[in-house]
Amino acid sequence: MKTKGAVLWGLGEQWSVEEIEIGDPVAGEVQIQLEVAGMCHSDHHIVTGATPMPSFPVMGGHEGSGVITKVGPEVHDLAVGDHVVLSFIPSCGKCYACSRGNQALCDLGAGLLSGLAISDGTHRVHARGKGVIPMCLLGTFSPYMTVHETSVVKIDPTIPFEVAALVGCGVPTGFGSATHVADTQPGDTVVIIGIGGVGMSALQGAVISGASKVVAIDPVPWKREQALKFGATHAFESTAAAIEPLLNLTEGRMAEKTIITIGEMKGEMVEEALILTAKAGTVVVTAMGNLTDFDVKLNCFLLSMLQKTVKGTIYGGGNSRQDIPRLLAMYKAGQLNLDDMITRTYSLEEVNQGYQDMLDGKNIRGIIKFTDADR
Repeated sequence: MKTKGAVLWGLGEQWSVEEIEIGDPVAGEVQIQLEVAGMCHSDHHIVTGATPMPSFPVMGGHEGSGVITKVGPEVHDLAVGDHVVLSFIPSCGKCYACSRGNQALCDLGAGLLSGLAISDGTHRVHARGKGVIPMCLLGTFSPYMTVHETSVVKIDPTIPFEVAALVGCGVPTGFGSATHVADTQPGDTVVIIGIGGVGMSALQGAVISGASKVVAIDPVPWKREQALKFGATHAFESTAAAIEPLLNLTEGRMAEKTIITIGEMKGEMVEEALILTAKAGTVVVTAMGNLTDFDVKLNCFLLSMLQKTVKGTIYGGGNSRQDIPRLLAMYKAGQLNLDDMITRTYSLEEVNQGYQDMLDGKNIRGIIKFTDADR
């Protein structure tokens, strides 16, 4: 099948919207007509090299929702016409990690950046005669994809595609960071550092978990205003600016949970987060850093003597097959605000403008909505 896709041909370049060719599904695969793609900061890490790729070209996009149009052999739980969300982490349900309840660490994730299909180790996408690496073996910056069933989650067909796209990555990653990983309890004080799509989801997770104080930290005034609308009790422009007010708010205890959800993680931010965190408290590092950065700043003496914990997380420590339907059910019940997280809608041709808006702090989450012109 020939269609369009947003392809990156080298570091520091812009996304190029051009003709691509997508293969038909083989055993264990389905083909999907994408309706909406989410624009996550993680795709920009490919542009900067923070997430090194083995080669180029790369097709972006790892959040998406759509309808199954073809089903390959040996697929039993999905059918043509099903509404689905793409999970950026495949889940086989059988490996050691999956069997222990750590589906976000499924062994299939080892090949996410290889570009080679889970089913047979070949390329499903080609451009200019070359094999293309689709981001997370998905590549949602195209109106069609052929993908393995382990990355596909069937959803309630009454859910709008726009909000469904968000629960493939950003929403469960943030929400789960506050609920699964930080284990926010009623009455806790929770600090969220970085208010993008993931941070706003973490904020909602903290609110729904019963946190008494939710402190949002972001340098962009508009994002701080949005955080207050989503349930934050306080908002500050930096971790330094939050220290004294947080001391006063908690009678000197500081926050039980601090969650780092900024666009690009730096090693010195761990110590900044620990300063805001109470004795026996937890810092959750959700933000992605550069793969080649090994330097972290923290006071080892105080880490031990104050019995604090630093945790990393992927996908909010969750399970896509459980969390995606659960979060969408919460949305449908009016408990989770996904509509207002969508700040702007772009066409596929506007993908570079969408990422510039993200970098300029104009979006909580931008989405690409596909039309017949893209197909």
